[in-house]
Amino acid sequence: MPTLTIAGKDLRLLLRDPRSAVILLAMPLLLILVLGLSLGDAFGRKPDDRIRIAVVVEDAGLPPDPARTFPPKPWADILLDDLADTADIRVERVPDRAAAEALVRRGDRSAVVVLGKDFSELCQRCSFVGADFKTDPINPLYRDGVRADALGVDFLASPTQPVGSSVIQQVVQVSLLRVIIPWMIGQAFDQIGSDKFMDKMGEKIPEMRAAFLIMPKQKIGAGIQRGIGDFFSQYQFRAKTWAGLTKSEPPTARVGNRGEFTPAPGLGVNRGAVRYQTLVPAYTVTFAFFLVLTVGWLFVAERRHGTMVRLRAAPLTRGQILLGKVLPCVAVSVLQGFLLLLCGKLIFGMSWGAAPWLLVPVVLSTSLAAVGLAVLVAGFARTETQVAVYGTLVVLLLAGVSGSMMPRELMPEDMRSLSYVTPHAWALDAYARLLAPDAGGVDTTAVLTACGMLAGFGVVFLGLAWATVRLD
Repeated sequence: MPTLTIAGKDLRLLLRDPRSAVILLAMPLLLILVLGLSLGDAFGRKPDDRIRIAVVVEDAGLPPDPARTFPPKPWADILLDDLADTADIRVERVPDRAAAEALVRRGDRSAVVVLGKDFSELCQRCSFVGADFKTDPINPLYRDGVRADALGVDFLASPTQPVGSSVIQQVVQVSLLRVIIPWMIGQAFDQIGSDKFMDKMGEKIPEMRAAFLIMPKQKIGAGIQRGIGDFFSQYQFRAKTWAGLTKSEPPTARVGNRGEFTPAPGLGVNRGAVRYQTLVPAYTVTFAFFLVLTVGWLFVAERRHGTMVRLRAAPLTRGQILLGKVLPCVAVSVLQGFLLLLCGKLIFGMSWGAAPWLLVPVVLSTSLAAVGLAVLVAGFARTETQVAVYGTLVVLLLAGVSGSMMPRELMPEDMRSLSYVTPHAWALDAYARLLAPDAGGVDTTAVLTACGMLAGFGVVFLGLAWATVRLD
């Protein structure tokens, strides 16, 4: 059959051209590797997963005190529990200050929190009351929150990442307030009704000393304490935790939010990292449309060698010639798509999602759209220079508009809507639904709808090519 003969000849030319292998396979793999090494673990995650608090714990713990009933464990552990039990915050234990300084110096962490060796002792001394009621009291509060240095908390901040370090400091400030304020209130409330408190009241209100002759001051103090508690009925001042103070449910323990710092393995690709779930499909789609360059060079070579003129002189219809040109391009594009996804799994540890069989229609429909555009653009190019200019401009423009170069969730809303005029956006949407690590069940209808739109793009492009491409 003449069509298959033309297709076989063009397929051999495509596979023989080293430029095709570089552009369609080697280049996307190289870009994925470089970007995967360059981007941090936050890339590809939802924004609320990016708050990681790196902490060095030097705390020596609480000094021995048989009379102490609170807290039940060192204050460093209480603070880490409060941080880790907060949704969307991950606490990472760094082994020592030297390792923390190295992380900040290299820019691997925007800031590291260091809890000094006296942290528990200093927290224990925090108080609203003075030295008459507590030994060596500390007031850690000031206008902007908690004076971290008063509690022996040090922030190792990177000067090159001021925004990230500020966010971490504010998160720690909030946790310190939740931990320290109830403790200070609870201690102060415990003093109400004590002998020292009642003696002070007697000094300030002389008439109260007369009342002590009628009723024991301990009983009067207990009444004052109950009265204040009833007046502020929304709170439990005796409690020394935030949940107890506000009469709310304590947070759910989130064990998964705590972990130890693990050094990156040199220049390893960190197989299985979430970022590859975004990078591999993005560059698989982008380089599928780089087929424009390969097909354009094929058309130019046909014209330069006179092959196209001989084909037109042969007893072949226009449809047979175009179909013979399209079939090998589709084969190469499909092969490229499956090879990149296979390399993504084998080299980068990418997951194929819960329904890998749906990758087949996505690759096929993306290839059809890419080939249609490639034949349409390449048919107008008369020289290799025109192929490079027209092809590169079209491919990069569509990749930029569609979100292949920048994650679509970072694009403005209007731009995201506009991106659906490109086949790239539909392909990216299908891959996102299939490969997202937290996608859960796959929306098969949405994926097949995207495949239908891609096939529609391909049919339209091929129809335009059929009507306008000059075969001479």
